[in-house]
Amino acid sequence: MSQIRIAKHWDVDRGEATPHAAYLRRREFLRRAGLAGAGLLGLSGCRPTTVDERPANAEVKSAARPVEPPPDLSIEDTVKPVPGSAFHSCDRNARYTVNRPTTDELVAARYNNFYEFGTDKESCWRQAQRLTVRPWTIDIGGLVAKPMTIGIDDLIRKMPCEERLYRFRCVERWAMVVPWSGFPFAALMKLVEPLSAAKFVRFVSFLKPSEAVGQGPGSGWNWPYYEGLTLAEAANELTFVATGLYGHDLPKQHGAPFRMVLPWKYGYKGAKSIVRIEFTAERPKTFWNDYAANEYGFYSNVNPKKPHPRWSQAREWMIGTQVEHDTQLYNGYGEYVAAMYTGDEH
Repeated sequence: MSQIRIAKHWDVDRGEATPHAAYLRRREFLRRAGLAGAGLLGLSGCRPTTVDERPANAEVKSAARPVEPPPDLSIEDTVKPVPGSAFHSCDRNARYTVNRPTTDELVAARYNNFYEFGTDKESCWRQAQRLTVRPWTIDIGGLVAKPMTIGIDDLIRKMPCEERLYRFRCVERWAMVVPWSGFPFAALMKLVEPLSAAKFVRFVSFLKPSEAVGQGPGSGWNWPYYEGLTLAEAANELTFVATGLYGHDLPKQHGAPFRMVLPWKYGYKGAKSIVRIEFTAERPKTFWNDYAANEYGFYSNVNPKKPHPRWSQAREWMIGTQVEHDTQLYNGYGEYVAAMYTGDEH
């Protein structure tokens, strides 16, 4: 694919997107954090990087050499149902609609970040197929009346099922519209009954370095991935647990078998492949905020007026079509979430 980048009217200057000085600062940051030589391995979900603020026609490849995938693996193979899974298709909730076309399934399956499996999107979806997602158990505890450890399929059978069409916005400025299947996180809260002292929820992803090339020896990152929400955010009607996508089981590259979807926040806030949920009194630390607090805050709400330090967030482009849109505050979901925020919580 051509490396030529066609300038857009809303772009910052090319040198401002990732200037050489910023690159050097990034390297210095990695060195001080003890991560030099680790590559740009990062986060789970939609991850912040130094390169992907560009439109899709400017392709960038990772310098890291990935482990070779099975030779017969195709993108179509990654979106098939999981044998023995309790997942079943469910009805679309008409309350959540989007006035944009749904992103093509195979485009969404190929274009995603999951840095536990490498930094290059073209190899990431392949490497993610190494993850074993059955059996899979989730520990739910902390400040709850009914802590539990439960298998994913037993949990699916206990929960209501619906499909929701949501906009998804990455901090890298790309976006998509996809139909997630699963249940409101509020339904899980009802199951475990948080105590009055609980004010936050912490999410922890898997740790399987034998299956995830990015978690291997020398990665330099403090795996597993961890994220957090306020209790009010967790209980919000938009907060969704996805166990499926496009009417079938959640593909591994999208965070199978259990991930969070928070459509008013940047995608990296939605932890993937979760194994632990903890209700806490204190605000939990979050993975990327720990590494670059000046760039990635705890709330990370979509806000066109709050630029990333290295690029504007005023515009976004749709993967697959590259159609551009103005970025909307809270990704267009302000009517559902704005009342939770009273200050500069963006």
